[in-house]
Amino acid sequence: MNNYSMDTTTKWYVKYTYILAALILTVFAMIVAKSILLPLLFALFFSILLSPVAGWLERYKVPRFLSSFAAILVGLLVLFGIGFFFYNQMTAFVRDVDMFAERLEELLASMEGFLATWFAIEGEINLDRVVSAIFEWIQENATALTRGITGAATTIASIFLVPVYMYLMLLFRDILKNFALRAFGGGDDQSTLKVHNIILKVKTLVQKYITGLLMVIAILAVLNSIMLIVIGVDHAIFFGVFAAMLNVIPFIGPIMGSILPILYALITMDSLIYPIIILLGFYIIQLFESNLFTPTIVGSQVSMNALATLLLIFIGAQIWGLAGMILFIPLGAILKVICDEVDSLNHFGYLLGRPKDDEVKGQRSVLAKRVSELREKIKDDDENNTDENE
Repeated sequence: MNNYSMDTTTKWYVKYTYILAALILTVFAMIVAKSILLPLLFALFFSILLSPVAGWLERYKVPRFLSSFAAILVGLLVLFGIGFFFYNQMTAFVRDVDMFAERLEELLASMEGFLATWFAIEGEINLDRVVSAIFEWIQENATALTRGITGAATTIASIFLVPVYMYLMLLFRDILKNFALRAFGGGDDQSTLKVHNIILKVKTLVQKYITGLLMVIAILAVLNSIMLIVIGVDHAIFFGVFAAMLNVIPFIGPIMGSILPILYALITMDSLIYPIIILLGFYIIQLFESNLFTPTIVGSQVSMNALATLLLIFIGAQIWGLAGMILFIPLGAILKVICDEVDSLNHFGYLLGRPKDDEVKGQRSVLAKRVSELREKIKDDDENNTDENE
């Protein structure tokens, strides 16, 4: 009995050591190989997204090397259009810098008077002093900032490799697929079929995630812009689109996107009611996004629960910074698909996924329940229309 207990304890201890060592080595390798893995992963996701374009061209007898190039060209044109839009908006935003500085000086002067009247705090608060404090902070932290800028420059330089990797992945996508089947199929027909199903589901997931995310961003950009225009905020379209694009980072992105227009309204507008209205507007729009737009457009297969999403964002930020916060969400969704397909890992897939509606029925606010009911109604109408067409 004692020997059996000792062997069991030893096996558990050895297994724990192997898992811990594997995790440490994996994280270390991801940090060291950051400049290699980041462009490869971005290229993989975008090549999967653009593969239907290349496949459609190939059905019309277009050679693969030309169809791959044309698909990448379409993606680059879209990115160029987005960059041109932000360039024009930033140019218009820079013209108001002088007005912004004057208004900030007035706000600091009123703050100085408020502190002196109500709290007897004497002292001069002006824009020059604030700027001087910022420059002093930059000088004290020059080493850390230089290191961060160098790392960002390295990341930007590696981004130029993404189109090259995308072209090669589209060109040799059949070889990559056959390699995965041979490497993980093990020569068994049943295992090969399961790997083939996982590859198809991952491909569908990535395409659905990116296209759905782009559609959600477009909807949020329109709603944010309309809300800010109605309130009367200058540069409403720029703030609305910028806040919508930050939605690629769940939870944290919407907060970061709403801070800029709130601060701008706080400084440039005469009443405190405007920043409060903007905050409420962003909250209502994000409530619709999380309960209606994303579940309906992106789908429940991609969605993960809040705990898993926050952990992935935090781990991605620690390993790869901002790029990790973006990439670890689709990577986590791919991991969920794999766990759902492998019987021995189903419990991990359940842990990553969102709870069913009946499991959280009594935990939502009234507005969230109404939005969820609207989503279910839209889903039922779509299913009925599909059945009638069939």
